[in-house]
Amino acid sequence: MSATAVVFAYHDVGCRCLSALLAAGVRVALVVTHRDSPGETIWFASVERMAREAGLEVALPDDPNDPAFVARLSALAPDFLFSFYYRRMLSPAVLATARRGAFNMHGSLLPKYRGRVPVNWAVLRGERETGATLHEMVARPDAGAIVGQEAVPIGENDTAAEVFARVTGAAGRVLERALPALLSGTARPVPQDLAAGSYFGGRRPEDGRIDWARPAREVHDLVRAVAPPYPGAYTTLGGRTVRILRTWWSPTPALPAAPPGSTAAADGRAWACCGDGRWLEVRAIQPEGEPPLEGAALAGRFAAGAAGMGQFGSGADRAPAPANGNPP
Repeated sequence: MSATAVVFAYHDVGCRCLSALLAAGVRVALVVTHRDSPGETIWFASVERMAREAGLEVALPDDPNDPAFVARLSALAPDFLFSFYYRRMLSPAVLATARRGAFNMHGSLLPKYRGRVPVNWAVLRGERETGATLHEMVARPDAGAIVGQEAVPIGENDTAAEVFARVTGAAGRVLERALPALLSGTARPVPQDLAAGSYFGGRRPEDGRIDWARPAREVHDLVRAVAPPYPGAYTTLGGRTVRILRTWWSPTPALPAAPPGSTAAADGRAWACCGDGRWLEVRAIQPEGEPPLEGAALAGRFAAGAAGMGQFGSGADRAPAPANGNPP
């Protein structure tokens, strides 16, 4: 059965899911996306470029809930409305323009991690899995009945970007499996138990400040959650900001007890001591005004008797957040 759709989309998930719709023969009457922000590092695929190359009509409204734009959607009278990582909340008036339903693809296993940047939050909180969920859109964010979902693993050294790549693949597969039932009208969405879930807001670059008095696992999870291409976790050293680009959860070497934030080298690798007394392997950093340091060069800077990196500042030290990258 043929169907028409208006697609609100952005980012890698937007491209992956738009491709799935086109492959299934859905006629996409309009693609609504965002203009890329000049202050944001764009490391992901462009929905606008993909849509234009496919010959689709594209709209980039400043406010998709503006009555004039809602009237344009109403005139299209699509069967479905889909939102794939579009960054604005859509009003009930927008959702009502779809004759057969409005559906959103969310990057978590709902009802867990409703809200903003769900992959980053899942990594930050030490989860061992997350996923993608297709659900009905209602006035409340990420609260509609679930049409389908798929889990993906989170390894203890995975960064948010690595997990997001898995979530993107899962999102495409979830949509591909769900489309036949949606198009035939036989889909049976399952209501969410919102009490069993959680809601999280957005994160800012300054939320990446490291408090070395925290346990090593918490510091490691923070670094993974905001590692490049996100702004990165950061600390201070000698009055300069230092971005901690990568840490690694590995067996702790025989190093003496030391204050939180202390640095050392052992086994040819760099280490920093955390608040629980555990030494955390540090694989890559970027001191302000210097290129990134990693591997043997970093271990050499951490080595006792060398110029040394000294001791990282505490979480209370007020260093400016890294300006490059984009907040998760």
